[in-house]
Amino acid sequence: MQEFFNSIGAWFEIAPMCLIYLGVMLTVICVWFLAFKRPVYEAVGISFLVLVAITGTWSSIWGYITDALTTSLLYSMVAFVAMSILLTKTEVVDSCIAVILSLLGRISGGAGYAAVIASSFVGALSGSGPGNVMATGAITIPAMKKSGFPPELAANVESNASYMGNMIPPSSNIVAAMGAFIAIYGDGSISQGEFWVVLWGISLWFILQRLLMVFSFCKYYKVKPIPKEELPTLKETLKAGWKGLFLPVIILLPFVLDFFFKDTFFTERLGADGAKALSSSVLLFVGGISAIYACLIAKDKKTVSIKNLGKMFSESVKVIAPSIGVCVFGYMIGSLFGELNVADELGVIIQSWNFGKLGMVLAICVITCIMGMVIPGSSIVVIFGPMFITSLASAGVDPLLAAAMLPCICGVMCGITPPLGLGMYAGMTLAESDFTKTFNNNLFWVAAQFILQVLILMGWLPILGL
Repeated sequence: MQEFFNSIGAWFEIAPMCLIYLGVMLTVICVWFLAFKRPVYEAVGISFLVLVAITGTWSSIWGYITDALTTSLLYSMVAFVAMSILLTKTEVVDSCIAVILSLLGRISGGAGYAAVIASSFVGALSGSGPGNVMATGAITIPAMKKSGFPPELAANVESNASYMGNMIPPSSNIVAAMGAFIAIYGDGSISQGEFWVVLWGISLWFILQRLLMVFSFCKYYKVKPIPKEELPTLKETLKAGWKGLFLPVIILLPFVLDFFFKDTFFTERLGADGAKALSSSVLLFVGGISAIYACLIAKDKKTVSIKNLGKMFSESVKVIAPSIGVCVFGYMIGSLFGELNVADELGVIIQSWNFGKLGMVLAICVITCIMGMVIPGSSIVVIFGPMFITSLASAGVDPLLAAAMLPCICGVMCGITPPLGLGMYAGMTLAESDFTKTFNNNLFWVAAQFILQVLILMGWLPILGL
């Protein structure tokens, strides 16, 4: 036994400090989250305190907290999470889902296709995988089961579609990826519009991949259309929810305009500084405009009275607080690791492996997959995003593509890969599916996700905006 402890002590003496800090962080999060069954934000917060204790940096703790709370991207996340709650509570999103179901429900496997499209859209607004599964899955999972989807397949279609929201703008989660890119290449290196167009280009491939997976499984299980008597007509759904269909336009148009006209129209009229300021503020005001529009088109105006809005958001604090808490603690760890040069040291180790482009892409995808099993994707992006971008760029990957893929290889993979794959558990609960069958079916989705990640990072598929 003494020899065992001696060997552990010897390893600590020769191991790079960055690996020791990472090992401590992973161990604390695993024990707190998996063993003690405590919330993820608690696990990340406790790991921060443990890291401060073992590094003896108590004198700098207020600096780490200040760095986290003064990150403008954090407030963009809050704005979009709040907007998603408003859209859900006013049932504006429900009307959009009904239109999609009325269009696609009449074809074989239509409920599955509707789940992919509706969940991608709703997930982009909220950036909350489990929340999206519960919101849209309450409609799409029963529809899938009625048309012949096995429960385990219905659960995985919904959960895998929902977690795409982590990588599709204007999800709150992707702002951390842009922050990682700016941390390396400077504040004026790219506009939000330019970055988001690339993200949409990437997302199109993953939406197509999900649709092809649904098609293949529907052929295997001989899935049928939703019974006609259970489907609303397109005329009925459009009459009830046509106003909600303008939401994508309101949300996406400012970013498209910023992408195409920042260096011409806006610069000519506002000057270079004004155009830059406008581009930087798009992320904040789009959420507010969308929220105002949702209030204007809400069917029940009582829902959006001052009193009810206050009650709505006060009751939703418990929904907002955990996701924001994870980000805050993640930024604090990121600040601490920045002072300790953890990401830089880890980057040097990874680059010392002398992998070629394919080897580096595979290595980063495997590392993020393993990390995602125990660490929230948003925290991975915040803490390690710059290092991943630098490592991939050094191997020949376009750095903008590397940054735009961070929400995918971190956030999406984290959400669909157990044990932290909360989306699968949420879908399994709604579908009342068997754990073993759901887990085994989920492996196909994880494998397909991994393969497509590699294809895109290698530059083997064309991406809009690059």
